[in-house]
Amino acid sequence: MGDESRRPFLEAFGEALERRVRGVMPDPFIFAILLTFIAIVLDLILLRPIQHVGLGGTVKFLVYSAWYGGFWKLLTFSMQMTLILVTGYVIAYHPLVYRVLSRIAGLPRDTKQAAVLAAAVAIALSYLSWGLSLIGGAILAREIGRQAAFRGRKIHYPVVVVAAYSGLGLTWHWGLTASAPLLMNTPGHFLANVVKELYGVETIPLSQTIFHPYTIINFLLITLAALAIYWLISPSRGPVRGIEEFDPDALKEEAAPAGEKPRIETLADRLENSRTLAILTVILGFTAVAIELYTRGISRALNLNTMNFIFLMTGLLLYANPMSYARAFYRSVSSAAGVILQFHFYAGIFGLLNTPFEPLGKSSAQIIAEGLADVSTPFIWPVVAFLTAGIVNLFIPSGGGEWAAIGEY
Repeated sequence: MGDESRRPFLEAFGEALERRVRGVMPDPFIFAILLTFIAIVLDLILLRPIQHVGLGGTVKFLVYSAWYGGFWKLLTFSMQMTLILVTGYVIAYHPLVYRVLSRIAGLPRDTKQAAVLAAAVAIALSYLSWGLSLIGGAILAREIGRQAAFRGRKIHYPVVVVAAYSGLGLTWHWGLTASAPLLMNTPGHFLANVVKELYGVETIPLSQTIFHPYTIINFLLITLAALAIYWLISPSRGPVRGIEEFDPDALKEEAAPAGEKPRIETLADRLENSRTLAILTVILGFTAVAIELYTRGISRALNLNTMNFIFLMTGLLLYANPMSYARAFYRSVSSAAGVILQFHFYAGIFGLLNTPFEPLGKSSAQIIAEGLADVSTPFIWPVVAFLTAGIVNLFIPSGGGEWAAIGEY
């Protein structure tokens, strides 16, 4: 490692901050539990249930009607989020995709080029799928670090890693797998009644969200700004810290996953590894997608179910082998453990904040929203909503989970 006194201020400050935050920042699952109790306290303060229905009625309302009643409301949504992540993981780790990312990783010759390239690829992938960007960006950053070490190129690995997560950190919610816009365009979503009350319809087409000029312009501006910032903050001289300092085992491992060569000995083996079955299934799938897009139009047809279906079929097309695809899925599911576990607690928080308390005819979320509306104007309301969402996002580090918790208000 280079001389500590010569290290850039930003790097030294960031590491000091990271050490302190790591000491007090628990796992997101702990935040989900803590927010559950915070939501209960908010209900006690805003709804005053003890005054209206006594202690027993309060326990029944908060624990049973609101929390437990809401706990399972996001089963469909959590599975949809799980599939976005898992299908992205499976596609990113296909040998062909891995080799393409590896080829790209060999292009940059210094840190500035590496950071800009990693950010550009991650952002492009995030427009297609945040799951693909999350895994593909990580693969790209690791390969850039590996190849720089093998070729003797001085590349500052920490900057490359940060840049490779730009898709998930900056732009994914303006892309084709943005959870809130796709959810609002999915028939039967859990906020359908709210949307219908406001707009007279249950769904909001993507022409009003992802494909709106405002969204596209913002996506392009943020992308250009991010690339410029990464170019400016990347060190062009002085000591650099390569991948060998953070992940020395990366230099000992194989660069890409090896393609599987199944043994075909029985009828079951032939069926499990049948390219014909895989391709026929893909043809069925994309025929259904084509009919859906033609019948409803792209803006109304693309939703969480449609996008997940497209990525499922794309993955099967890439692997062209039913069991190879299934095994890739088995390996990938662990990456979605956080979604599977935490989203039900987010749903419980949703229930606590949004279940109307019968004596008042209101929920805590309604009271909070009315209070914010009373002190806001149409001009500053977007700023209030933005700041509120930003604060909540500190505790719920998931766009979909955050939308589930505060979307109704």
